[in-house]
Amino acid sequence: MADSYDLLIVGGGLAGMTAGLYAARYGLSTGLVERMMGGAQIINVERIDNFPGFPDGISGAELGPVVQEQAMAAGVEFLMDEAVQVVREGGDGSDFRVDADGGRYHAKAVIIATGSRLRSAGIPGEERLWGRGVSHCATCDGPLAMGETVGVIGGGDAAADEALTLTEYADRVLLFHRREELRAQQVLQTRLSENPKVEIVRNTRVTEICGTDTVSGVKLHNAATGQADAIDLAGIFIYVGVEPNSELARGLVEPDRAGHIPVNLWMATATAGLYAAGDVRQHSAAQLVTSAGDGATAAIAAYRYLRGK
Repeated sequence: MADSYDLLIVGGGLAGMTAGLYAARYGLSTGLVERMMGGAQIINVERIDNFPGFPDGISGAELGPVVQEQAMAAGVEFLMDEAVQVVREGGDGSDFRVDADGGRYHAKAVIIATGSRLRSAGIPGEERLWGRGVSHCATCDGPLAMGETVGVIGGGDAAADEALTLTEYADRVLLFHRREELRAQQVLQTRLSENPKVEIVRNTRVTEICGTDTVSGVKLHNAATGQADAIDLAGIFIYVGVEPNSELARGLVEPDRAGHIPVNLWMATATAGLYAAGDVRQHSAAQLVTSAGDGATAAIAAYRYLRGK
């Protein structure tokens, strides 16, 4: 294993692996730092219907490994490690160092493709009962709710997807959304409405997650009627948005107010030789296909930058 590369990519999701694939094919010595298997968070997604080339859909556990295999075949070296920061180094400050739990890696250019993490809802009881009925992963924890009633908090694509996944295990799935209209794609809203196990509870906010050792239920507040209520649940799954994993680059770039890394059309940051791709960059569409496109764009830009040097 080398510790010095032309290009280092931090993050092994679709953006990072696609960047690696393109960079290696351009002849750059390329290392990719990722603490999980290829695909990162998508490996827990039960079904992906909107990635081109798979008319019958594909699971994240299938898509991630095949993209990793393709990147490795092109010459990408996968470094199973967790990056903690990216810094400038060298006499002229033109090179980079990625500090990780397992060591230090050096490169002439870096692509940040660290994606995002699911946001906490900040509800009383959420942190205390995390892992004991409170979850972010229907595929992981859905089987524990076999034959039970569970809840989902959120109104976007992730909440809709996970609610549908939970119907494979639970007898009843309540989707709590604080507004009247969901934000999820229409095709997902149609599937929700057609699934007899799903009930959409609109204009309703979960105010507390209850339980002693495990989740036993939630308290609710209806914004339209002002009514407070409570319901018994075996688990609650939270999907209220995401936060970018941009902390490791904060010494090199100034993130926007939401924590995203500003870039230009070529995914280049204000720091020469540093790029950002996928959910972590500003104004991302936060879709797998656009993340892959970001990765390809960033790799081509990095190749041109290095060729110019």
